[in-house]
Amino acid sequence: MTWVVGRFPSTWPLFRGYTARFFDRVAPDWEERTGRPDRMLPLEAALELVEGRPTRILDQGTGTGVGARWLAERYPDAAVTGADLSPEMIAGARGLLPAELEGRVEFAVADSADPPFDPASFDLITQVSVPAFYAGTARVLAPGGHLVIVSSLGPGTPMHTPPGLLRRGFAREGLEWVGDGAAGTGTYYVLRKPLPGTRGV
Repeated sequence: MTWVVGRFPSTWPLFRGYTARFFDRVAPDWEERTGRPDRMLPLEAALELVEGRPTRILDQGTGTGVGARWLAERYPDAAVTGADLSPEMIAGARGLLPAELEGRVEFAVADSADPPFDPASFDLITQVSVPAFYAGTARVLAPGGHLVIVSSLGPGTPMHTPPGLLRRGFAREGLEWVGDGAAGTGTYYVLRKPLPGTRGV
């Protein structure tokens, strides 16, 4: 499914309902399945390629909020939004949010293909093991901002999008490739939206 959506984004409506229902069903066990610390290793490595310190972060496909909480702890001056297609995942994320992060971390039910946020709302967008949605993601990423994509099990991740598709899909939306690599069991890919007048510099 992920390869199909990555190659033909217009097919996503065919999969959206099934995907939301699937993740609603697995939401009660999701924190146990994804909460292990080593799952953040590729994300941590990817962030070494991100310039500056982001202040507005979107974690797409946040599930029960593991990544959003981790990002809020790594960047204590940032406001973090965790978004997920599954209402049950978001309900779980809100229930697991520590009191000390309230007011700085929020969660929203959202389709990453058409995120309900203003253009250029975020200077860092992360996604761990979820499909890539080129146009919607690029729309809400601010100029100068970075996009980090992680496949937690590398190419064997069920929601893995091949890097060639990522390059071509996001290049069409004006994003530039920064770098890629591997850490722990996962792989990561980092892209950037150029500032006006700096494309290709």
